[in-house]
Amino acid sequence: MHQRKRIIIIGAGASGMMAAIEAARCGADVMVIEKEKRAGKKLLATGNGRCNFSNINSSPPYYHGKNLMLAESVLKKVTLEEVLSIFSYLGIKHKVEEEGKIYPYSDQGSSVLDVLRYEMERLGVEIKTETKVVCIKKKENRFMVTLEGEEIKETIEANKVILATGGKAGSKFGADGSGYQLATQLGHRLIKPLPAIVQLKLKAPWLKALNGVKWQGAVSITQQEKILRREEGEILFTEYGISGPPALQLGRLASEKEEDCNINITLFPEWSRDELCAEVYMRMRSSQEKPADFSLVGLLHKKMIPVILKESGIIKTNCLVSEVTDIQLKQLINLLSNWIIPVKGTLSWQHAQVTAGGIDTTEIRTDTLESKLVKGLYLAGEVMDIDGDCGGYNLHWAWCTGIIAGRSSASA
Repeated sequence: MHQRKRIIIIGAGASGMMAAIEAARCGADVMVIEKEKRAGKKLLATGNGRCNFSNINSSPPYYHGKNLMLAESVLKKVTLEEVLSIFSYLGIKHKVEEEGKIYPYSDQGSSVLDVLRYEMERLGVEIKTETKVVCIKKKENRFMVTLEGEEIKETIEANKVILATGGKAGSKFGADGSGYQLATQLGHRLIKPLPAIVQLKLKAPWLKALNGVKWQGAVSITQQEKILRREEGEILFTEYGISGPPALQLGRLASEKEEDCNINITLFPEWSRDELCAEVYMRMRSSQEKPADFSLVGLLHKKMIPVILKESGIIKTNCLVSEVTDIQLKQLINLLSNWIIPVKGTLSWQHAQVTAGGIDTTEIRTDTLESKLVKGLYLAGEVMDIDGDCGGYNLHWAWCTGIIAGRSSASA
């Protein structure tokens, strides 16, 4: 009788669960090892609990890494239609919202997790939770995988291993980068992991004064006056810096450049400079007896007004507009159109939604996601040096790589 392939998948996150389902569908004997108490813990938090599980725009320009050939190959091999078809079969009806974000109709991340767990159970996938993989060794054509739990330590054999451990982002959900050590022990090269899709810390004395202020505007990250990336949307000012979708999208570059960059905020991106000048001059020059701070009421958030005026050199914010010099007025307009603030860094791994960096993708086959260094070892998801933008791109990457790794490992 033909013996079924034993495949061990390390990590029961999005990519690991998808890999388990696809490998089991191909007839493999699948075991998933998860160090947390339950599978898919991080999945429940995505999209504020609603689970933004893909995006209609999923394509290479929305992904980042040192070598994007692998991303191009994966996204070409597994189409968006195939991903949505798999979830439709599992029972997830999807809807498309702003910026192409795809959600389940139920608006619950638990729905996505429930159908994945049900399908694994239906296919006979064995899941070991609260168990950590401490060592992987290759012995001839088999893997020896050493497991450690609260009361057990054992070594089990496998024909194939899929590393789907995730990165370091979201430490509150158990992410710790332990998969990197397993991969490097087997000879793989690690590209330094950095927090991405993460809030920005800024150097400014007025941050506490603006804490909680929300503003629709544009944010650019610049280095030596060169714009590296620009995003528009709701900016949330905090006591440490800025958050909100535009800030989160720039987190990767801020992590990479560290303190050698600035944030440039445009408060009125929909206006030309001439339109902004006309508005400010009308407010600051039409009524000479108005206090300077009162002249900006209705244009700026109330908390912003004293900060903006002081940053423009108008220290006495309630002075009459007649006392505001032309130089100060010019500085005010410059600041409203291009507010330059030095970057201090980003928040910690606990706050990051995804990891930039990871296992070098030049050491991974683009067609099967099998290691070029260790035959029978496959990689899936965030553990690799590929990360996507905010908006469902990273979960889409998890599904695609899980599909390929699961099928490839079972059929090879």
